[in-house]
Amino acid sequence: MSSFPKCPQCSSEFTYEDGSMLVCPECAHEWPKEAVAESGEQQRVVRDANGNVLNDGDFVTVIKDLKIKGSSSVVKVGTKVKIIRLVEGDHDIDCRIEGIGAMQLKSEFVKKA
Repeated sequence: MSSFPKCPQCSSEFTYEDGSMLVCPECAHEWPKEAVAESGEQQRVVRDANGNVLNDGDFVTVIKDLKIKGSSSVVKVGTKVKIIRLVEGDHDIDCRIEGIGAMQLKSEFVKKA
């Protein structure tokens, strides 16, 4: 496991050092090593299915039918989710869906509204 930070643009873990720069092989983003040392703690970036950056309070739309574990209910395509909250973990969106209630979603199954 490398000690290099994740890419600030695409969050790829496969960054590498090239001279005085850090490089992401997935999105070709380059940034100076000093910027990482100055910023200290890295901020987590959550992106939707289209690559848009998500923030707390955003509105999103579900892009795929999602079965709810332990229930016969389904969150249909096009369901609008209001005021999301970003959390740590595999399911990185915490929200409340009308008619269903509170639940967590993966950012890869939503797009910014």
